[in-house]
Amino acid sequence: MKRVLICLTLVAITLSAFAAKLLFWVAPNALQEAFWKSMVAEYKNVKPDVEIVVEVIPAAASSEEAILTALAAGRAPDFSENIFIGFAAQLVDIGAIIPFDEFGQDFWKLVEIRKMRNIVESWKINGKHYVFPIYSNPMLFWWRGDLLKELGYSKPPRTYSEVYEVSRKFTIPNERYGAQVIAGRNWWDRWFDFIMYYYAASNGKQYIDPVKRRAVYNDEYGMKVTTFIYEMFKNNYTAVDLGSNPFYMGTVLGKVTGPWEINWALETFPKVMEHVWISPPPVPDGFPENAPVYTFADTKGLVIYSHSKYKKEAFEFISWVFSRVESDKKWIEITKMPPAREDLATNPAFEEYMKDRFFKAYAEAVAYAVPPAPIDKTIDVQMAMTNYLIEPLMHLKSDPKEAIDKSVKEINKILF
Repeated sequence: MKRVLICLTLVAITLSAFAAKLLFWVAPNALQEAFWKSMVAEYKNVKPDVEIVVEVIPAAASSEEAILTALAAGRAPDFSENIFIGFAAQLVDIGAIIPFDEFGQDFWKLVEIRKMRNIVESWKINGKHYVFPIYSNPMLFWWRGDLLKELGYSKPPRTYSEVYEVSRKFTIPNERYGAQVIAGRNWWDRWFDFIMYYYAASNGKQYIDPVKRRAVYNDEYGMKVTTFIYEMFKNNYTAVDLGSNPFYMGTVLGKVTGPWEINWALETFPKVMEHVWISPPPVPDGFPENAPVYTFADTKGLVIYSHSKYKKEAFEFISWVFSRVESDKKWIEITKMPPAREDLATNPAFEEYMKDRFFKAYAEAVAYAVPPAPIDKTIDVQMAMTNYLIEPLMHLKSDPKEAIDKSVKEINKILF
């Protein structure tokens, strides 16, 4: 009998070793995986009765496809990262995630501690906050300072007219060009060209009205951006095919770049990187000289899934991680990406990282970096933007007015 009681006690201890066991899916990125595993290891000392299993989002055509497949099969995690706002809107539409508003003042306390009040407001979906932003990668322009100096310039071009001017001096048709103004033909490339330029021209205005579900970029700002792209191609200041690594090869003077390219570029093209000038995206002529320039934010966040039995435990872990400035410092050290904080450039805790001029430039732009429109048909919308706006401009098949009107009409059919 005594032996039976001992066995039963051991079984009970084993079963109660963890009050909760959560599955956490992280981005298929070795650096982010390393960060989260280090956080979970530390958290064990804080909540030894909570087990968090970290797994990389399974291989698929995309993280979004992997998550949707897991949800349909009943195999989804309790919470996950690597969520952009468009996909979050899709998850909201199917009732797959919960709003952080459910945690009341605990959520808002965390927002205030991490200095991200304005950032979370730009992530609202249907008036609620379904995503906790982790990082924000502003898109900035890199310019070949060495080549611009040879042309007689001491700073990068700021306005469209200034881009035209340096392009006119530098361009040799079929050999070299002013700037790479179009990122590519993939749907996500629109984040890094038209949408980014539109944010810059309009002081961060959304190109889609998520409430009315209408494209709204056929305004004065959209026309200025569309005309800029058209003129760059019309005057041969850029080209459809610029070859491999055109910026580093000296084929173009400038291009848009995210912070994820810094380490690779420093290692691969160290001599070129010594002469890189960094600036916001170009703006229309007449844009106020001292006004901040908004840009697109490649930004991802965390969500908690509706089916989870451990929503409270998931939020407690998220809150523990992001209420500590040490966590964001470790994130910077491991991933080199700017945390979604509005105080990066002013908080003494991050002063040491500001010695890196590249990180400093991106950190200072976080407060003016805007995420994509919170719509559930991001891919379809941006494919239409590619087909009816960007490609006609690149190939000079439509003038700016025709292209912008046609693309808005087709996008509104998708959103209706």
